[in-house]
Amino acid sequence: MLTGTLEILKKNNIKLNKRKGQNYLINKQILLKILRYSDLSKEDTVLEIGSGIGTLTIPLAHHSNKVIAVEQDHKIASILKKRLIKLNITNVEIITADAVKIDFPEFNKVISNLPYQISSPITFKLLKYDFDFAILMYQLEYAQRMTAKPGDSNYSRLSLMVYNCADVELLFKVPRESFYPKPRISSAVIKLIPHKKAEIDDFFIKVSRALFQHKKKKTGNALKDSFHEIYDFNKITAKEIIGKLDKKLADKRVVQLDPNEVIEISNQLKHLIKKHKLKN
Repeated sequence: MLTGTLEILKKNNIKLNKRKGQNYLINKQILLKILRYSDLSKEDTVLEIGSGIGTLTIPLAHHSNKVIAVEQDHKIASILKKRLIKLNITNVEIITADAVKIDFPEFNKVISNLPYQISSPITFKLLKYDFDFAILMYQLEYAQRMTAKPGDSNYSRLSLMVYNCADVELLFKVPRESFYPKPRISSAVIKLIPHKKAEIDDFFIKVSRALFQHKKKKTGNALKDSFHEIYDFNKITAKEIIGKLDKKLADKRVVQLDPNEVIEISNQLKHLIKKHKLKN
């Protein structure tokens, strides 16, 4: 795979830019594992974000009904188009655009070696769509944060937000040597199954942000330090409201809170703020 990738890049005078996440998969065994986990059939319409020169796109096209390949780089997208014509592959729709900024056509699976610099925005954008599941490659650290449990050192606001939207499983790690050019850190492939009609309340997002800015602190203290993220009260009022929270929750360290406890804290704060505003 490396030889073929280098030949295509050299022939088209392409120099990959690691800052844009242009690290191309060159490990055939990893590619085959991704395809196995994708469980594709001729009924599937696959969304691929960051298709590059088609290393994954072409086998996806062979195993599915249709592939929607999104590639931001115009020159690389034109290379993919020429490869598809040469191979007589007609079931790939190439969209040359920034995946973060466009609306996606209808699809039922997402299979992608994601450009890592858009990991967060593209993940939460995908979770607004209705689809069966996604097989996605991320930087290892990001994948570990996505799948972390309460109490883990990697447990974060990302872990919490993903938990409320989807079931996530880290399938396998991918060594740096599996890419050209070789990235600085390892990667991992995850399976993400969205919860149907999952919605995240804006207030809950604000509370989560406030809490996880100080995840090693006790919940009450973390909220005191970042209450401005939730509502524009003075410190005295904020302290008064926080003091009315369930004491067991307020005394628990943020990193130990399970997602349902964060939901409960959010609900209590929303009620207390509403009650304070009505009284005043």
